Amino acid sequence: MSTVAKLLARKERLLAQLESDPGPNERDEIERLLAQIETALSLLEPGDAVGRSDE
Repeated sequence: MSTVAKLLARKERLLAQLESDPGPNERDEIERLLAQIETALSLLEPGDAVGRSDE
């Protein structure tokens, strides 16, 4: 699974958690993690998005 696919899967799980109406502290943590994922996605090189797997 590529780095991008892993990040997107994690983002999807976190968004699902947000929809389950978490408490304020958990919501803050989820939003912080989502911001980190967005940053990581924006920093990836174009070649990282395709065909590279983490071993």
